[in-house]
Amino acid sequence: MANLTRKTSKSKSRSRTAANMKLKQQINAVECPNCHAKRLPHRICGSCGFYDGKEAVKKDME
Repeated sequence: MANLTRKTSKSKSRSRTAANMKLKQQINAVECPNCHAKRLPHRICGSCGFYDGKEAVKKDME
């Protein structure tokens, strides 16, 4: 059986694990209460510009 020539560092193995976990994560999209479009939680809605019931960014609703 072959022996390792170098030990894999903690940062290298944890970085590889983190990259794999990021690929497996599901994005939990929530519905915007203002325009009912899908958006990420705790983010400004990209379609209407509202956050927490207040207008955060001016958007043209066309």
